[in-house]
Formats: sequence, C-alpha cells, structure tokens
Amino acid sequence: MVNYMLMITAELENLTNLQPQGGCDDPDFTYYFKVKCGNCGELSQKDTTVTLSETVPLPKSKGTTHLVQKCKFCDREGTVLMVPGRGRPLTQEMSESGRFTPLMLLDCRGFEPVEFSFRAGWKAESIEGTKFDDIDLSGEEFAEYDEKGECPVMISNLRAKFDVTK
Repeated sequence: MVNYMLMITAELENLTNLQPQGGCDDPDFTYYFKVKCGNCGELSQKDTTVTLSETVPLPKSKGTTHLVQKCKFCDREGTVLMVPGRGRPLTQEMSESGRFTPLMLLDCRGFEPVEFSFRAGWKAESIEGTKFDDIDLSGEEFAEYDEKGECPVMISNLRAKFDVTK
C-alpha cells in the first residue's frame, strides 16, 4: 500500500480558493488520471475515474474501495481508495509562491496514479469576493471578468503531481 497525495498549482490572476465545486471533499467531483501498473509498469491508455460517492466491494474481502481495475497487459488487479479530509483550496498566496497545495489523498495498491487531468466542476472566488462556479478547466485555462471588482480574472498554467506520503 502506498499513499499518493494529489498536489495542484496554477497561476491565479485576481482569484483565490480554487477547489472542486463542492469543496475539497466534494462527494460528486470526479478525478481523472492514468494509472501505471506496479507489477509490469504498463500505463493505462484511457483516464481512470474515481469519485468519493461511488464505492465498489473489494474482491475477496469485506471492505469497499473507490476503484478496482485489472492491468490490461499482465492482468494484475489494483485498487484505489480515496481518503478525504486532507485537501485544501489553492489560494492566491500559494499560487504566487509557485507552491503546490494538497487536493486528495489516494491509497493505492498495485497501481501508481500518474497524469492527473483537469476537467469541469471547479470553483474559485475573486479577491473582491465574486464567486465563479462550474469552472471547466479541460481547456487548461479559464478567463472571465469580475464586474464587482472591475478586473479580469484568470486561471492558467495548471499543473498537478502525485507525491508519495505517509
């Protein structure tokens, strides 16, 4: 078992608190990433998806997990369990310093998560307090105008990584 923390960063212009629509532990937010088999090193061709609200039974066990998947190459089975309560929104301060913020902890067995894919379902707020909901980051940036603050707002240079944690 290895724990991987999904870490994100981006350039936030006049925005702060970038996070999934329902907060960092949003039960309906879908995470998209590829997985690498811990046995043979094969990388999944398509994105794998996990959501906190969707669990599946563990094979040959009484527990549940968020993903059970077989490697297409060596047929080895792996699981991914999401561990809520460790994520934080990306603030403008973190963004300006170029630091990553933790988003979700993944307990992986047999797989290593790689290549997180930003998609729809994000929210942020302007430094003037205007809320921007249902932000789609699949185009790798977001640009809008904050009428209340009379300034442009933008999210760009999205980056994500998976750090091994305890």
